[in-house]
Amino acid sequence: MPCRAQVAPSVTIKNIPVSDITGNSTSLNEVDADVILVVNVASKCGLTPQYEGLEALYREYKDRGFAICGFPANDFLGQEPGTNEEIAEFCSTNFDVTFPLFSKIVVTGDDKHELYRELIAARPETAGAVQQHRERLEGFGIATTQAPEVLWNFEKFLIGRDGSVVGRFSPNMTPEDPELRSAIDAALAG
Repeated sequence: MPCRAQVAPSVTIKNIPVSDITGNSTSLNEVDADVILVVNVASKCGLTPQYEGLEALYREYKDRGFAICGFPANDFLGQEPGTNEEIAEFCSTNFDVTFPLFSKIVVTGDDKHELYRELIAARPETAGAVQQHRERLEGFGIATTQAPEVLWNFEKFLIGRDGSVVGRFSPNMTPEDPELRSAIDAALAG
């Protein structure tokens, strides 16, 4: 009988190794949800108040198989300088965050984490007023990344039930935005 070659399982975004906020190795497969919104977060950003909306969105949808996964990143003007412990304390104290938080990672440039490398490759286009946000940043004299890189803190990637990236949303698109909510509803229905 001929031997069959063993085929390694394909790498999906949900099984890329990451570390939770306490440093334990895990993956998005371990998150108790079918649909996941991945957000690069920062605690000293003008968009930091989005934590409140993200937590409300999580609480509203979590019983339907949805989770938000926050990935702190210090890529943009050093707006996430704290340790993982300080970040967890900040999120808990200031925004009562209960959605999963992960260890700080790099989301832009040559050293970006594999998770973000794959998210960007899967969805290079960003929905929402991304150009408006880019122009606003540049108006403040802030150099911005070039597409398809993550533009700023609080950019959002929506991962569907099958592990594919079904949406990418501008940092300035709030968790309350009907376009984002519609995409989440469609992913949960899929």
